Amino acid sequence: MEAVSNLAFGIATIAVLFPARCNNIMPVDDVLLDCEMHMEKAVEHLQHELRGIRTGRASPALVENIKVEYYGAMTDLKAIASINIPEPAQILIKPFSPGDMKAIEKAISDSKLGLTPHSDGRQLRLSLPPLSQERRLQLAGACKQYAEQGKISVRGARRDANKILDTEQKGGVLTEDEAEKGKEQVQELTKTYETKIDELIEKKRAEIMQV
Repeated sequence: MEAVSNLAFGIATIAVLFPARCNNIMPVDDVLLDCEMHMEKAVEHLQHELRGIRTGRASPALVENIKVEYYGAMTDLKAIASINIPEPAQILIKPFSPGDMKAIEKAISDSKLGLTPHSDGRQLRLSLPPLSQERRLQLAGACKQYAEQGKISVRGARRDANKILDTEQKGGVLTEDEAEKGKEQVQELTKTYETKIDELIEKKRAEIMQV
């Protein structure tokens, strides 16, 4: 009777943690799949953040995700303007509608880019000044901070997956060996995604430091 109660408790706990699967026990494979999905999202978010950090060359990625107020909604710049790179240190932004020029100009000025847009009435031009060595080191340091945030998210996914495995083991859904093997696989995923983060950061740091 006690074993049945433990099983019921385990199922109820899993339902709370994973409401989308409340009618089913999560096999180890599903726990791993869910864990990897969250780790992948952490890496994708890091990639998004890194695209906004400038290197020595101009890139549409520097501005394309700047939020612009557009009919009362905050909208990505790339959705309301074309973005081109006419020169290695220059970005040209042409609104699809001239009426959006002031909103785009304000959004760029308010962003963390530290660049001043110059308008000719039809398009905006951004000129990127050369990066000083001090500024390059600052940007490289920012990359390191983003990496730590990414790893925290990855480790959070590991923690959540291990918690589910523990719950299923206590509820009698998994044996101790199955739970331990699942945790080993979760740790392998963690190492894989931490390595991906390190590789992304090293590549970005190299681009920043390249003169």
